[in-house]
Amino acid sequence: MTPPPARGFSRRALLAAGGALLAAPALGACGADARAPGHLRVTYQQWGSARAVGDYIEGAAAEFMAARPGTSVEVVPLVAAENDFFTKNELMMASARTTPDIAYEDTFILKADIAAGYLRPLDDYVSRWPLWDTYVDVAKDAVTGEDGKVYGIPGPTDTRGIWYHRGVLAAAGIAAPFRPRTWDDLLTAARAIRDRVPDVVPLVLYSGKAQGEKASMQGLQMLFNGTDSVLYDEATRRWTTGAAGMRESLGFLHTVFGEGLGPPLQAALDPNLTETVYTSWMPEGRVGMVVDGNWIAQNWDPGASGAWPEWSRTMDLARMPTRRGQGRGFVTLSGGWAWSLPRLAPDPDLAWGLLETLMSTENALRWTVAEAKLANRSDVMEHPGYDGYSPASPFFTDLVPYADYRPATAPYPQISSAIQAATEDVMTGRLGPDAAADAYDAALVDIVGVEQTAPEVRA
Repeated sequence: MTPPPARGFSRRALLAAGGALLAAPALGACGADARAPGHLRVTYQQWGSARAVGDYIEGAAAEFMAARPGTSVEVVPLVAAENDFFTKNELMMASARTTPDIAYEDTFILKADIAAGYLRPLDDYVSRWPLWDTYVDVAKDAVTGEDGKVYGIPGPTDTRGIWYHRGVLAAAGIAAPFRPRTWDDLLTAARAIRDRVPDVVPLVLYSGKAQGEKASMQGLQMLFNGTDSVLYDEATRRWTTGAAGMRESLGFLHTVFGEGLGPPLQAALDPNLTETVYTSWMPEGRVGMVVDGNWIAQNWDPGASGAWPEWSRTMDLARMPTRRGQGRGFVTLSGGWAWSLPRLAPDPDLAWGLLETLMSTENALRWTVAEAKLANRSDVMEHPGYDGYSPASPFFTDLVPYADYRPATAPYPQISSAIQAATEDVMTGRLGPDAAADAYDAALVDIVGVEQTAPEVRA
Protein backbone atom coordinates (compact mmCIF):
# COMPACT_ATOMS: atom_id res chain seq x y z
CA MET A 1 0.00 0.00 0.00
CA THR A 2 1.34 3.43 -0.92
CA PRO A 3 1.78 5.72 2.11
CA PRO A 4 -0.70 8.60 2.15
CA PRO A 5 0.76 12.01 1.30
CA ALA A 6 1.07 14.56 4.09
CA ARG A 7 -1.64 17.22 4.17
CA GLY A 8 -0.69 20.31 2.26
CA PHE A 9 2.26 18.81 0.39
CA SER A 10 1.17 19.71 -3.12
CA ARG A 11 4.42 18.47 -4.67
CA ARG A 12 3.63 14.94 -3.55
CA ALA A 13 0.15 15.17 -5.02
CA LEU A 14 1.85 15.27 -8.42
CA LEU A 15 4.09 12.26 -7.89
CA ALA A 16 1.70 9.64 -9.22
CA ALA A 17 1.45 11.36 -12.60
CA GLY A 18 5.15 11.01 -13.36
CA GLY A 19 5.92 7.95 -11.28
CA ALA A 20 6.56 5.39 -13.98
CA LEU A 21 8.68 7.80 -16.01
CA LEU A 22 10.92 8.80 -13.12
CA ALA A 23 11.26 5.56 -11.20
CA ALA A 24 11.82 3.12 -14.04
CA PRO A 25 15.30 4.31 -15.12
CA ALA A 26 16.61 3.92 -11.60
CA LEU A 27 15.81 0.23 -11.37
CA GLY A 28 18.10 -0.95 -14.13
CA ALA A 29 18.27 -4.72 -14.14
CA CYS A 30 15.65 -5.10 -11.41
CA GLY A 31 12.83 -5.07 -13.95
CA ALA A 32 9.52 -6.15 -12.45
CA ASP A 33 11.49 -7.10 -9.33
CA ALA A 34 10.23 -9.71 -6.97
CA ARG A 35 13.28 -9.18 -4.83
CA ALA A 36 15.25 -12.27 -3.85
CA PRO A 37 15.82 -12.93 -0.14
CA GLY A 38 19.09 -11.41 0.99
CA HIS A 39 19.10 -8.81 -1.79
CA LEU A 40 19.35 -5.16 -0.71
CA ARG A 41 19.03 -1.97 -2.74
CA VAL A 42 20.71 1.33 -1.80
CA THR A 43 19.84 4.58 -3.59
CA TYR A 44 21.83 7.79 -3.49
CA GLN A 45 22.21 11.01 -5.43
CA GLN A 46 25.14 11.17 -7.81
CA TRP A 47 26.27 14.72 -8.51
CA GLY A 48 27.26 14.88 -12.16
CA SER A 49 30.42 12.87 -12.70
CA ALA A 50 31.43 12.77 -9.03
CA ARG A 51 32.10 9.24 -7.77
CA ALA A 52 32.97 9.78 -4.11
CA VAL A 53 29.67 8.63 -2.59
CA GLY A 54 29.26 5.73 -5.01
CA ASP A 55 32.77 4.45 -4.35
CA TYR A 56 32.23 4.68 -0.59
CA ILE A 57 28.93 2.76 -0.77
CA GLU A 58 30.33 0.09 -3.07
CA GLY A 59 33.33 -0.44 -0.79
CA ALA A 60 31.11 -0.85 2.29
CA ALA A 61 28.73 -3.11 0.35
CA ALA A 62 31.61 -5.39 -0.65
CA GLU A 63 32.69 -5.56 3.00
CA PHE A 64 29.12 -6.44 4.05
CA MET A 65 28.68 -9.15 1.41
CA ALA A 66 32.03 -10.72 2.29
CA ALA A 67 30.94 -10.98 5.92
CA ARG A 68 27.47 -12.33 5.02
CA PRO A 69 27.64 -14.97 2.28
CA GLY A 70 24.42 -15.24 0.32
CA THR A 71 23.63 -11.52 0.48
CA SER A 72 23.82 -9.12 -2.45
CA VAL A 73 23.73 -5.33 -2.60
CA GLU A 74 22.51 -3.31 -5.57
CA VAL A 75 23.84 0.25 -5.56
CA VAL A 76 21.54 2.58 -7.52
CA PRO A 77 22.86 6.06 -8.36
CA LEU A 78 20.11 8.56 -9.14
CA VAL A 79 21.72 11.05 -11.48
CA ALA A 80 19.44 14.05 -11.24
CA ALA A 81 19.24 17.68 -10.33
CA GLU A 82 18.41 18.26 -6.69
CA ASN A 83 14.62 18.59 -6.82
CA ASP A 84 14.34 15.74 -9.34
CA PHE A 85 16.36 13.51 -7.03
CA PHE A 86 13.95 14.07 -4.15
CA THR A 87 11.01 13.28 -6.41
CA LYS A 88 12.64 10.09 -7.73
CA ASN A 89 13.55 8.95 -4.23
CA GLU A 90 10.00 9.47 -2.98
CA LEU A 91 8.49 7.71 -5.97
CA MET A 92 10.65 4.67 -5.33
CA MET A 93 9.85 4.64 -1.58
CA ALA A 94 6.12 4.87 -2.31
CA SER A 95 6.00 1.35 -3.80
CA ALA A 96 6.97 -1.99 -2.26
CA ARG A 97 8.14 -3.04 -5.72
CA THR A 98 10.61 -0.20 -6.22
CA THR A 99 11.54 0.90 -2.71
CA PRO A 100 15.20 0.92 -1.74
CA ASP A 101 16.17 -0.83 1.47
CA ILE A 102 18.37 2.11 2.42
CA ALA A 103 17.66 5.61 1.11
CA TYR A 104 19.81 8.73 1.00
CA GLU A 105 17.97 11.67 2.57
CA ASP A 106 18.90 15.33 2.81
CA THR A 107 18.02 16.25 6.39
CA PHE A 108 16.00 19.24 5.20
CA ILE A 109 13.44 16.92 3.60
CA LEU A 110 13.54 14.19 6.23
CA LYS A 111 10.58 15.43 8.26
CA ALA A 112 8.46 15.82 5.17
CA ASP A 113 9.17 12.20 4.26
CA ILE A 114 8.39 11.16 7.83
CA ALA A 115 5.07 12.99 7.63
CA ALA A 116 4.32 11.27 4.32
CA GLY A 117 4.81 7.86 5.95
CA TYR A 118 7.78 6.80 3.85
CA LEU A 119 10.29 6.08 6.63
CA ARG A 120 10.67 3.56 9.45
CA PRO A 121 11.68 4.69 12.99
CA LEU A 122 15.10 3.41 14.04
CA ASP A 123 14.94 3.70 17.84
CA ASP A 124 15.15 -0.04 18.48
CA TYR A 125 18.26 -0.23 16.31
CA VAL A 126 20.14 2.84 17.59
CA SER A 127 19.50 1.82 21.22
CA ARG A 128 21.73 -1.22 20.56
CA TRP A 129 24.33 0.56 18.41
CA PRO A 130 27.31 1.83 20.44
CA LEU A 131 28.31 4.45 17.84
CA TRP A 132 25.02 6.32 18.19
CA ASP A 133 26.35 8.02 21.32
CA THR A 134 29.39 9.37 19.48
CA TYR A 135 27.23 11.83 17.50
CA VAL A 136 26.99 15.47 18.56
CA ASP A 137 23.51 16.39 19.78
CA VAL A 138 22.65 18.67 16.85
CA ALA A 139 23.27 15.78 14.44
CA LYS A 140 20.87 13.58 16.41
CA ASP A 141 18.30 16.37 16.49
CA ALA A 142 18.47 16.71 12.70
CA VAL A 143 17.22 13.12 12.21
CA THR A 144 14.59 13.12 14.97
CA GLY A 145 10.96 13.47 13.96
CA GLU A 146 8.35 15.61 15.65
CA ASP A 147 7.19 12.42 17.38
CA GLY A 148 10.58 12.20 19.13
CA LYS A 149 11.65 9.10 17.19
CA VAL A 150 14.88 8.67 15.21
CA TYR A 151 14.47 8.27 11.44
CA GLY A 152 17.99 8.54 10.07
CA ILE A 153 21.67 7.92 10.68
CA PRO A 154 23.51 11.18 9.96
CA GLY A 155 26.34 11.29 7.51
CA PRO A 156 29.10 13.89 7.89
CA THR A 157 28.12 17.56 8.07
CA ASP A 158 29.17 20.81 6.39
CA THR A 159 29.44 24.57 6.79
CA ARG A 160 29.51 27.42 4.29
CA GLY A 161 31.62 30.48 3.57
CA ILE A 162 33.09 32.48 0.69
CA TRP A 163 35.61 30.78 -1.58
CA TYR A 164 37.64 33.43 -3.40
CA HIS A 165 40.27 33.28 -6.13
CA ARG A 166 43.44 34.98 -4.93
CA GLY A 167 44.58 35.93 -8.43
CA VAL A 168 41.26 37.44 -9.45
CA LEU A 169 40.96 39.54 -6.30
CA ALA A 170 44.57 40.70 -6.63
CA ALA A 171 43.94 41.76 -10.23
CA ALA A 172 40.92 43.73 -8.99
CA GLY A 173 43.10 45.54 -6.45
CA ILE A 174 41.53 43.87 -3.41
CA ALA A 175 43.96 43.38 -0.55
CA ALA A 176 44.65 39.92 0.86
CA PRO A 177 43.46 38.34 2.99
CA PHE A 178 39.92 39.27 1.96
CA ARG A 179 37.81 39.86 5.08
CA PRO A 180 34.44 41.45 4.23
CA ARG A 181 32.66 42.82 7.29
CA THR A 182 29.35 43.84 5.71
CA TRP A 183 27.26 43.18 2.61
CA ASP A 184 28.51 46.50 1.25
CA ASP A 185 32.10 45.21 1.47
CA LEU A 186 31.07 42.18 -0.56
CA LEU A 187 29.35 44.33 -3.19
CA THR A 188 32.32 46.69 -3.35
CA ALA A 189 34.64 43.77 -4.06
CA ALA A 190 32.27 42.38 -6.70
CA ARG A 191 32.09 45.77 -8.45
CA ALA A 192 35.89 46.03 -8.46
CA ILE A 193 36.13 42.62 -10.15
CA ARG A 194 33.48 43.56 -12.71
CA ASP A 195 35.24 46.82 -13.57
CA ARG A 196 38.87 45.67 -13.53
CA VAL A 197 38.94 41.99 -14.49
CA PRO A 198 37.19 41.37 -17.82
CA ASP A 199 35.36 38.11 -18.58
CA VAL A 200 35.22 37.05 -14.93
CA VAL A 201 32.02 36.44 -12.94
CA PRO A 202 32.45 38.55 -9.79
CA LEU A 203 30.17 36.62 -7.40
CA VAL A 204 28.23 33.36 -7.46
CA LEU A 205 25.40 33.27 -4.95
CA TYR A 206 23.05 30.45 -6.00
CA SER A 207 19.55 31.63 -6.88
CA GLY A 208 16.51 30.42 -8.77
CA LYS A 209 14.41 27.27 -8.93
CA ALA A 210 16.88 25.35 -11.09
CA GLN A 211 19.42 25.42 -8.24
CA GLY A 212 16.98 23.77 -5.81
CA GLU A 213 17.91 23.78 -2.15
CA LYS A 214 21.24 25.48 -2.91
CA ALA A 215 19.32 28.63 -3.83
CA SER A 216 17.52 28.55 -0.50
CA MET A 217 20.20 27.34 1.91
CA GLN A 218 23.51 28.65 0.61
CA GLY A 219 21.88 31.38 -1.37
CA LEU A 220 19.14 33.41 0.28
CA GLN A 221 19.49 32.04 3.82
CA MET A 222 23.19 32.90 3.93
CA LEU A 223 21.93 36.46 3.47
CA PHE A 224 18.72 36.28 5.50
CA ASN A 225 20.41 34.81 8.58
CA GLY A 226 22.70 37.83 8.57
CA THR A 227 19.76 40.20 9.06
CA ASP A 228 17.75 40.93 12.19
CA SER A 229 14.80 38.80 11.04
CA VAL A 230 13.96 35.13 11.67
CA LEU A 231 12.49 32.78 9.11
CA TYR A 232 10.76 30.62 11.73
CA ASP A 233 10.22 31.42 15.41
CA GLU A 234 11.06 28.30 17.42
CA ALA A 235 9.39 29.70 20.55
CA THR A 236 6.00 30.42 18.97
CA ARG A 237 6.35 27.76 16.24
CA ARG A 238 5.22 30.24 13.61
CA TRP A 239 6.66 31.36 10.30
CA THR A 240 7.43 35.05 9.84
CA THR A 241 5.59 37.20 7.33
CA GLY A 242 6.53 40.75 6.42
CA ALA A 243 10.17 40.12 7.37
CA ALA A 244 12.45 43.05 6.70
CA GLY A 245 15.25 40.53 6.26
CA MET A 246 13.46 38.94 3.31
CA ARG A 247 13.23 42.28 1.53
CA GLU A 248 16.86 43.09 2.36
CA SER A 249 18.10 39.70 1.13
CA LEU A 250 16.10 39.86 -2.09
CA GLY A 251 17.32 43.43 -2.50
CA PHE A 252 20.91 42.18 -2.35
CA LEU A 253 20.17 39.66 -5.11
CA HIS A 254 18.46 42.39 -7.12
CA THR A 255 21.67 44.41 -6.92
CA VAL A 256 23.88 41.46 -7.82
CA PHE A 257 21.96 40.56 -10.96
CA GLY A 258 20.89 44.09 -11.84
CA GLU A 259 24.48 45.40 -11.80
CA GLY A 260 26.05 42.44 -13.60
CA LEU A 261 27.83 41.17 -10.51
CA GLY A 262 26.58 37.59 -10.82
CA PRO A 263 26.60 34.90 -13.51
CA PRO A 264 24.87 35.59 -16.83
CA LEU A 265 21.21 34.73 -16.43
CA GLN A 266 21.36 31.74 -18.77
CA ALA A 267 24.18 30.21 -16.68
CA ALA A 268 22.53 31.13 -13.37
CA LEU A 269 19.37 29.26 -14.40
CA ASP A 270 21.25 26.16 -15.60
CA PRO A 271 20.67 23.17 -13.26
CA ASN A 272 24.30 22.16 -13.95
CA LEU A 273 25.73 25.49 -12.81
CA THR A 274 27.58 24.01 -9.85
CA GLU A 275 29.56 21.57 -11.98
CA THR A 276 30.49 24.41 -14.32
CA VAL A 277 31.62 26.53 -11.37
CA TYR A 278 33.64 23.77 -9.71
CA THR A 279 35.32 22.17 -12.72
CA SER A 280 35.65 25.14 -15.07
CA TRP A 281 35.18 28.64 -13.68
CA MET A 282 37.13 28.23 -10.43
CA PRO A 283 40.16 26.36 -11.84
CA GLU A 284 40.31 28.67 -14.87
CA GLY A 285 40.09 31.87 -12.82
CA ARG A 286 36.77 32.86 -14.38
CA VAL A 287 35.00 33.62 -11.09
CA GLY A 288 36.06 35.83 -8.21
CA MET A 289 33.92 34.69 -5.27
CA VAL A 290 31.60 31.74 -4.68
CA VAL A 291 29.40 31.33 -1.60
CA ASP A 292 29.54 27.58 -1.04
CA GLY A 293 30.48 24.77 1.31
CA ASN A 294 33.51 22.83 2.45
CA TRP A 295 32.71 19.75 0.33
CA ILE A 296 33.44 21.29 -3.04
CA ALA A 297 37.17 20.54 -2.76
CA GLN A 298 36.38 16.89 -3.56
CA ASN A 299 35.96 17.97 -7.18
CA TRP A 300 39.67 18.83 -7.35
CA ASP A 301 41.12 15.68 -5.79
CA PRO A 302 43.56 13.54 -7.79
CA GLY A 303 41.54 11.23 -10.00
CA ALA A 304 38.44 13.44 -9.97
CA SER A 305 37.12 14.68 -13.29
CA GLY A 306 38.08 18.23 -12.29
CA ALA A 307 41.44 17.34 -10.69
CA TRP A 308 43.19 20.58 -9.77
CA PRO A 309 46.36 20.06 -7.71
CA GLU A 310 46.98 23.81 -7.34
CA TRP A 311 43.64 24.67 -5.76
CA SER A 312 44.94 25.19 -2.22
CA ARG A 313 47.47 27.75 -3.50
CA THR A 314 44.91 29.47 -5.73
CA MET A 315 41.75 29.61 -3.61
CA ASP A 316 41.25 31.13 -0.17
CA LEU A 317 38.34 31.45 2.24
CA ALA A 318 36.44 34.19 4.06
CA ARG A 319 33.48 34.21 6.40
CA MET A 320 30.14 35.40 5.06
CA PRO A 321 29.42 38.76 6.69
CA THR A 322 26.14 39.83 8.26
CA ARG A 323 24.32 42.73 6.65
CA ARG A 324 25.88 45.55 8.71
CA GLY A 325 28.48 43.52 10.60
CA GLN A 326 26.03 43.15 13.48
CA GLY A 327 25.89 40.26 15.92
CA ARG A 328 28.91 37.97 15.77
CA GLY A 329 29.69 39.52 12.38
CA PHE A 330 29.38 36.42 10.22
CA VAL A 331 26.95 33.68 9.33
CA THR A 332 27.16 30.06 8.26
CA LEU A 333 24.66 27.24 7.82
CA SER A 334 25.12 23.54 8.42
CA GLY A 335 23.25 20.65 6.94
CA GLY A 336 24.00 17.16 5.87
CA TRP A 337 22.59 13.90 4.60
CA ALA A 338 21.42 10.79 6.38
CA TRP A 339 20.67 7.14 5.70
CA SER A 340 17.10 6.01 6.35
CA LEU A 341 15.17 2.74 6.14
CA PRO A 342 12.03 3.06 3.99
CA ARG A 343 8.89 1.68 5.62
CA LEU A 344 7.97 -0.63 2.72
CA ALA A 345 11.37 -2.35 2.45
CA PRO A 346 10.97 -6.11 3.08
CA ASP A 347 13.90 -6.88 5.43
CA PRO A 348 14.73 -3.97 7.75
CA ASP A 349 16.95 -6.10 10.01
CA LEU A 350 19.23 -7.05 7.15
CA ALA A 351 19.18 -3.45 5.88
CA TRP A 352 20.20 -2.23 9.34
CA GLY A 353 23.15 -4.63 9.24
CA LEU A 354 24.32 -2.99 6.01
CA LEU A 355 23.73 0.44 7.53
CA GLU A 356 25.97 -0.44 10.48
CA THR A 357 28.69 -1.37 8.00
CA LEU A 358 28.18 1.81 6.00
CA MET A 359 28.56 3.89 9.16
CA SER A 360 31.39 2.05 10.93
CA THR A 361 34.16 4.35 12.13
CA GLU A 362 36.45 3.53 9.21
CA ASN A 363 33.73 3.83 6.58
CA ALA A 364 32.32 7.05 8.07
CA LEU A 365 35.85 8.48 7.99
CA ARG A 366 36.27 7.35 4.39
CA TRP A 367 33.02 9.09 3.40
CA THR A 368 33.95 12.28 5.26
CA VAL A 369 37.36 12.54 3.64
CA ALA A 370 36.24 11.47 0.16
CA GLU A 371 33.54 14.15 0.04
CA ALA A 372 35.63 16.80 1.82
CA LYS A 373 33.03 17.04 4.58
CA LEU A 374 33.17 17.61 8.34
CA ALA A 375 32.94 15.05 11.14
CA ASN A 376 30.02 15.18 13.58
CA ARG A 377 31.04 12.09 15.59
CA SER A 378 33.72 11.93 18.25
CA ASP A 379 35.15 8.64 16.96
CA VAL A 380 35.75 10.20 13.53
CA MET A 381 36.98 13.54 14.91
CA GLU A 382 39.57 11.72 17.02
CA HIS A 383 40.73 9.44 14.21
CA PRO A 384 44.27 10.29 13.01
CA GLY A 385 43.04 10.11 9.42
CA TYR A 386 40.72 13.09 9.97
CA ASP A 387 43.05 15.69 11.43
CA GLY A 388 43.90 18.23 8.74
CA TYR A 389 42.91 15.90 5.89
CA SER A 390 42.14 18.93 3.68
CA PRO A 391 43.66 22.43 3.62
CA ALA A 392 40.13 23.81 3.92
CA SER A 393 38.94 21.61 6.80
CA PRO A 394 40.32 23.75 9.70
CA PHE A 395 38.51 26.89 8.42
CA PHE A 396 35.18 25.14 7.98
CA THR A 397 35.47 23.03 11.15
CA ASP A 398 35.97 26.23 13.16
CA LEU A 399 32.57 27.42 11.91
CA VAL A 400 30.66 24.36 13.14
CA PRO A 401 29.88 25.68 16.67
CA TYR A 402 28.39 28.86 15.16
CA ALA A 403 26.27 27.26 12.46
CA ASP A 404 22.58 27.91 11.95
CA TYR A 405 20.27 25.12 10.79
CA ARG A 406 17.25 25.23 8.54
CA PRO A 407 13.86 25.07 10.28
CA ALA A 408 13.27 21.40 11.07
CA THR A 409 9.58 21.20 10.24
CA ALA A 410 7.65 19.08 7.76
CA PRO A 411 6.49 22.05 5.58
CA TYR A 412 10.06 23.31 5.09
CA PRO A 413 10.61 21.75 1.62
CA GLN A 414 7.62 23.61 0.24
CA ILE A 415 8.67 26.82 1.95
CA SER A 416 12.14 26.38 0.52
CA SER A 417 10.57 26.10 -2.93
CA ALA A 418 8.76 29.39 -2.29
CA ILE A 419 12.10 30.97 -1.37
CA GLN A 420 13.64 29.65 -4.59
CA ALA A 421 10.75 31.10 -6.59
CA ALA A 422 11.20 34.50 -4.92
CA THR A 423 14.91 34.56 -5.77
CA GLU A 424 14.14 33.68 -9.38
CA ASP A 425 11.53 36.42 -9.64
CA VAL A 426 14.15 38.95 -8.54
CA MET A 427 17.11 37.67 -10.54
CA THR A 428 15.07 37.57 -13.77
CA GLY A 429 13.56 41.00 -13.12
CA ARG A 430 10.02 39.64 -13.13
CA LEU A 431 9.41 41.22 -9.72
CA GLY A 432 11.20 43.74 -7.58
CA PRO A 433 12.40 42.78 -4.08
CA ASP A 434 9.28 44.08 -2.28
CA ALA A 435 6.84 42.40 -4.66
CA ALA A 436 8.82 39.14 -4.54
CA ALA A 437 8.78 39.25 -0.73
CA ASP A 438 5.01 39.80 -0.80
CA ALA A 439 4.63 36.81 -3.16
CA TYR A 440 6.72 34.70 -0.76
CA ASP A 441 4.46 35.74 2.15
CA ALA A 442 1.36 34.76 0.17
CA ALA A 443 2.88 31.39 -0.70
CA LEU A 444 3.88 30.87 2.92
CA VAL A 445 0.33 31.45 4.16
CA ASP A 446 -0.99 29.12 1.48
CA ILE A 447 1.43 26.37 2.56
CA VAL A 448 1.07 26.45 6.36
CA GLY A 449 -2.16 28.41 6.95
CA VAL A 450 -2.48 31.89 8.37
CA GLU A 451 -2.67 30.53 11.92
CA GLN A 452 0.89 29.18 11.59
CA THR A 453 2.33 32.57 10.60
CA ALA A 454 2.95 35.80 12.47
CA PRO A 455 3.93 39.23 11.11
CA GLU A 456 7.34 40.52 12.09
CA VAL A 457 7.27 42.97 15.00
CA ARG A 458 9.70 45.79 14.33
CA ALA A 459 11.26 47.96 17.00
